[in-house]
Amino acid sequence: MNDILKSFSLKGKVALMTGGAGLYGRQIVEALAEAGAKTFMASRNLSELKKVEAYHRERGEDVTALQYDQGEEQSILFLRDQILGTAGKIDVLVNNSVLRPMKGAYQDKAETFAASMRVNATGLFIITRAVGDAMTNGGSIINIGSIHGLIGPDPANYRGTNMTGFYPDYFFHKGGMVNYTRFLASYYGSRGVRCNCIHPGGVVTDKMPEAFIRQYCDHTCLGRLANDTDLKGIIVFLASDASVYVTGANIPVDGGYTVK
Repeated sequence: MNDILKSFSLKGKVALMTGGAGLYGRQIVEALAEAGAKTFMASRNLSELKKVEAYHRERGEDVTALQYDQGEEQSILFLRDQILGTAGKIDVLVNNSVLRPMKGAYQDKAETFAASMRVNATGLFIITRAVGDAMTNGGSIINIGSIHGLIGPDPANYRGTNMTGFYPDYFFHKGGMVNYTRFLASYYGSRGVRCNCIHPGGVVTDKMPEAFIRQYCDHTCLGRLANDTDLKGIIVFLASDASVYVTGANIPVDGGYTVK
């Protein structure tokens, strides 16, 4: 029993999570840090990340906030080199960064779609290659996808609200993550580096209309939206040696939303 539990530990590992201190980011950083990883988190908004850094350092966890722009290749390479220069290696990459510029949904401008792809598609490719090429045997790449990379939008969820789910860039790049994960698993497999993708469902917030919450929850097997801890277990599993023989997998973490 002790041996299997030890395989879930991230002590001695160095992890980089991209993205800010949002709904996914906070619990991903918590999972990595609580499991013992030396954890770096990076986004454009350094001031918000510094607050998260302070919280974890008060708890005695090794978390460092850095700034980068996933839309700029030189910024990505500088971030990688900063971490390698400080920690000497990167064992875990969590691709959580996302830009959501298409406020006009499906009728937004083509240049807005292109701006989204610069970060969410091209930027994803650049940072994964930059960090993946620096990884050695046992490395783990975890892509944060979405159920919207697996299914289309359901208008019934938004009935009676002013919300919409018709954001084409999000569906485009989250759908692309599905097969890009398989590509990366194949490309890096001979080096012992794994790549998997989790596809979270909606995370509850106090800004969600009651109608949306009720309709969305009715669509899930477990009858609820995700909370602020539901991603932590799968992150630790995929980052750790407990999943040493798992690669190329696309795993819904959605309370059964995609089952129905």
